[in-house]
Amino acid sequence: MTTNPTDRPRASVFIATSVDGFIARPDDGLDWLTGKPDDELTGEHDPGQDFGYAEFFAGVDALVMGRGTFDVVSGFGGEWFYGDKPVYVWTSHPDDLVARDDAVVRPVSGSLEEVVARLVADGIGHVYVDGGKVIRQFLAAGLIDRMTISTPPVLIGVGIPLFGDMRGDDIHLELVSCETFDGGMVQRTYDVVR
Repeated sequence: MTTNPTDRPRASVFIATSVDGFIARPDDGLDWLTGKPDDELTGEHDPGQDFGYAEFFAGVDALVMGRGTFDVVSGFGGEWFYGDKPVYVWTSHPDDLVARDDAVVRPVSGSLEEVVARLVADGIGHVYVDGGKVIRQFLAAGLIDRMTISTPPVLIGVGIPLFGDMRGDDIHLELVSCETFDGGMVQRTYDVVR
């Protein structure tokens, strides 16, 4: 997909990976990241330990994620993780998508071009792209502008990779910042070089 950057929303990633590059266990488990069993995860944040997430999230208009990611976050207890921001769920089965009552969910299907066209039509200026497969597709198409990747000091050995085999041209990044936090979390922010 070749797109003029002015014809699409700005797209950013804010995600965590293990040191060995995984965003979740093979069963979508996130206990390695949170220190809690998955059935205790909630959408509530501790503002003192959000690693810049609240500031980042305040600057986006909407999210786009795949069905798998949506199903995982929908299972979190507590308040809906994304408040009243629209969440575009890219799925091949929009008719069987079940959203929580407190969520603003907009199913989208079709090609990446159709998803981006929907975002443009809805007036989305800055989108938060989440989920490994969706991030890889947006990256391969040259549609990601900035990535913030937080890495806690843990190796999990096997899981769902953030990047994996993307095939094609190298994607060059420019380091914007690198920050460390108590407990050993390292957070790197990159701009994607075009």
